[in-house]
Order: sequence, then C-alpha cells, then structure tokens
Amino acid sequence: MLPTTEIGADTGAVAHWAAGADECGFDAIVLYDHVVGAEHQGRTPPITRDYDERTSFREPFVLLGYLAAVTRTVELMTGVLVLPQRQTALVAKQAAEVSLLSGGRFTLGVGIGWNVVEYDALGMSFGDRGRRLDEQVRLLRMLWADDVVSLDGRFHRIDRVAISPRPDKPIPLVFGGGSATALRRAARLGDGFLFNAPSPEALDLHATLDAQLAGAGRAREGFRVLVQVHACHGEEQLRHSLAPWRGRDVDDVVISTMRNRMIGATADVCDGAEEHLALLRRTREIVREVLGD
Repeated sequence: MLPTTEIGADTGAVAHWAAGADECGFDAIVLYDHVVGAEHQGRTPPITRDYDERTSFREPFVLLGYLAAVTRTVELMTGVLVLPQRQTALVAKQAAEVSLLSGGRFTLGVGIGWNVVEYDALGMSFGDRGRRLDEQVRLLRMLWADDVVSLDGRFHRIDRVAISPRPDKPIPLVFGGGSATALRRAARLGDGFLFNAPSPEALDLHATLDAQLAGAGRAREGFRVLVQVHACHGEEQLRHSLAPWRGRDVDDVVISTMRNRMIGATADVCDGAEEHLALLRRTREIVREVLGD
C-alpha cells in the first residue's frame, strides 16, 4: 500500500518507493483514494476518521499512469476507489487508459466510501451510493467490452456511446470494505474482495464467503481474497491478528506501513521511502512465517 499520507506529496519519493517495491518482488502496488479532505470541527454528522484537510492523497488514475512507466512487472491497483462519487463513463475511460499504459497490469478496486463531505464536494448523493455502485459496475464492464453501449438505468442514461481505445483484456473489479453488505455485493458482482483488516469481524465475514458465492451461483475458484494488514501495529500484534487466518483461503496480503491513529498505530512513523520499504520487507517475512507462501 502506497504510504500516501507520509510520502504522498514528494513525487521523487513515490517513484523511488514504487520502483523499490517492484524490484523487491512485491506482487502489487495499491493506492487509497480521497479527492478532498475536510476540517473536522463543527460537522454534523461528525467526521470520526483520521484524515483531515491537511492529509496528503494523490489522485489515483493520474499517479497510476505515472507508476506504469516507472515499474516493470508489479500489478497496479486501487484499494479502493470511491466509485459512487465519480462519473462512471469517466472512470471507465481512465481505467482503460491505465490498463493500456501498464500492459494490462491494472486492477480496479472499488467501494462506497464513508465521507459525506467528500460526496457533497463532488456533487454526488451519499444516501444511494450502494445502489448506484451496483449499476456502475454493470456500465463499466459494458463500456470496456462493447463496441457501442446504451443503458436506460436508474442512475444512468447512456445513448449509443463508446470509449476508444478500450482495454486489451478485461479489467478485474475487486470490492473492498468491512460489512456483510459489501461482501454480498462482491459475491454478486465482483472478481474479489479486500478485507480492510484481519480482525475478528473480518474472520466472521470470511467464513460466510463460500455461502455468499453459492447464493450468487458462483464458485470460489477465481474469486480473489485479499486481506490488508497494518505494520504500524507492531510485530506482536501483527502475528496475533494473522494467526487465525492460517489455513484459510487468502490469495494476497496487502501491507500498509502508514501510521494512522484511527487504526491504533503504536510504531513511530517511517522517515522516507527507504524506511517504508524496509518495513514492508520485514512485514512480508512475518506474513510468510505466519501464513506460509
């Protein structure tokens, strides 16, 4: 996971970190998404997350286009893009471009987000974001695959349009979140699911995955399961949280090295790209030790 809040404003550091992750043999680079931050004071409802108006977030599609040029083999992924606050046809175009620039190394991770202030700033409604996401996924796949697209939906009126160039191959769509609703949506519509932490709640959700897929008429094979871990919790907590996942169906572990009060960070912040890379490598060894390769 790109530690955007700590090195996000330094493009040289981002490039150095991304090239280092690629050279170290990591499988993927994952980016968070926030378009705007907001002051917390005097908000109704209150903002309880850690991010505010000073927090650094890079724009995912522009940055991924850049990273496509400074990396060679590593997968590029959003984890996750807040899709319902964005225009669907524009996202389809941007995602297709990143896929083409990276030689098909792009995976689009999507979710509904939590920040009503951000939705308001982008002129999008917050209350129906889940239902809009369902229709957006359908439209994205149509725009990536079909010569001409029309859709008379609840949220979209598309009359015989196309994007060109289209991606050379289908772009995988992975959902993220921590709720049963998010997992059900992924089982119905997605190519995978990113659990936001290896928590007891995530374990309970994971235990329902096969039933959710079966209910949607799908098999577990080909459905990607990712779990995010936070290195800033410290090694002891990391081992403790990962141990119950041993033997479970997990395809990828996404390592975040950012220090974030919201998730109870205990370690000091890393100082620069090299320290983030060193912590990534140490954490990878712990993950391998606990879960195996």
